[in-house]
Amino acid sequence: MPTTRLEVTATSWVTPALRRIHLRSDDLSAFLGSEFTDRYVKLVFPKPGVTYPAELDIRELRGTMPPEDLPVVRTYTALHPDVAAGTLDIDFVVHGDEGVAGPWAAAAQAGDVLLANGPGGAYRPDPTADWHLLVGDESALPALTAALEVLPPDAVARVVVLVESADAQPELTLPSGASVEFVHRDGGTGAGLLTDAVRNLDWPNGRVHAFVHGEAEEVMRGVRPYLRTERGLDRSQLSVSGYWRRGRSEDGFRQWKAEFARDEGD
Repeated sequence: MPTTRLEVTATSWVTPALRRIHLRSDDLSAFLGSEFTDRYVKLVFPKPGVTYPAELDIRELRGTMPPEDLPVVRTYTALHPDVAAGTLDIDFVVHGDEGVAGPWAAAAQAGDVLLANGPGGAYRPDPTADWHLLVGDESALPALTAALEVLPPDAVARVVVLVESADAQPELTLPSGASVEFVHRDGGTGAGLLTDAVRNLDWPNGRVHAFVHGEAEEVMRGVRPYLRTERGLDRSQLSVSGYWRRGRSEDGFRQWKAEFARDEGD
């Protein structure tokens, strides 16, 4: 994947836990033709005190550098890329000092530099679908927002979002045929809440195209089996993946995800 150098131009809060970093680059050509609404980039966070080559190639570094010195890589959705203007936005979930990317985003200021590899992606709402199902937690909100932005004004959609509390609900612009349900952890883990909410939805007639992303156990072992088995959706109707797993770092989550895919064979 090509590496893009991004500079922070401004920051803003989407919700009390979701911080938007506004970025600019002299070269966003990597995003030409990128139409996926779940487009993502791999953000590279160098470790303090380690000297790296001027051009960072993570794959090359893995063969030449001790594992403990490798930069930290985190995956985030890239919003609103404007190749001509050289601008894009990235939303970060911030939980105090937890993690690497969140604290960086909380402290980010104009002039800070961020390196990104990508973009990748696989989903865009199917314009031939009769209606759309969009499900996720805070980590999926950027991709959900991007999907809503490209739906026709009269599109039929059901949106389910898990957030901490009513204060953490974002303002979403919905098509005329869409409705949104927010479910709240209220200090708990939130386990099972998305699955229950999806089960209790009214189910419009016609063919649905679904996007379900968020905490891995919830979406892969809860929502996904319901949609595949009980609702009978086939793979072409469903984009489903875990963005993170409770109690795991991203590196540990990658290992779990590979094991899950091998066990499921799907």
